[in-house]
Amino acid sequence: MFDIEVLINQVQQEAQREEFPIDVPVYKYSKLDPTYPVLYAGNLQSPLCFFGRDLGKDEVKARQPLIGAAGTLVRQGFYQAMHQKKASSPQELQSICDRVLLSNTVPYKPPGNKAYSVKVKQRFRPYIERLLVFHWQGNQIITLGTEAFKWYAPYGKPRELDTFFRRSDRFEIMLNINLTATDDKGETYQKSVSLLPLPHPSPLNQKYYAIFPQMLQTRLSQVEF
Repeated sequence: MFDIEVLINQVQQEAQREEFPIDVPVYKYSKLDPTYPVLYAGNLQSPLCFFGRDLGKDEVKARQPLIGAAGTLVRQGFYQAMHQKKASSPQELQSICDRVLLSNTVPYKPPGNKAYSVKVKQRFRPYIERLLVFHWQGNQIITLGTEAFKWYAPYGKPRELDTFFRRSDRFEIMLNINLTATDDKGETYQKSVSLLPLPHPSPLNQKYYAIFPQMLQTRLSQVEF
């Protein structure tokens, strides 16, 4: 019913329609057209999605989300949950893409690794919605960081996600919401998903970085994959 290559082309056409901040030198270094979206990696049939903020330079180079320092921590944790051991090679680590989907709020790299504005996120929101509702077959989303979690605010009740995120146990419980997406004919579809937030696994996140691996294992014990 829906062709993922058509969606990728639609995202690129939107990027070409009007300029917005892109870290062009990183794309040139990686020999990638700056308007080409790195929309996702992994298996669209998988039950679980890891959802981050946006791309870094390693992600542009690899043409995959979540493959830099923070992403590798996530991938290693997922591999360990699957096999009860650490991946011993890049090939083994890449194998996690058979069992999970990886994506972001915006499929581009911002200059200086600063978060994209609300305007840019809203501009590309319809395409991320289509990815998650029409193309991805799963219904469990582990969000990485505040920006990634609050991207889902429009699908909850008013202030529901803000209230949830103020809870001290927010990284232990889940929140069910209804995603919506509109197709090319203007028809709107809904899909129920569970959000399982985690802090961002950046080495700069001093509060959570050291304990992130265990937090991830706890989250993975709550989901099917």
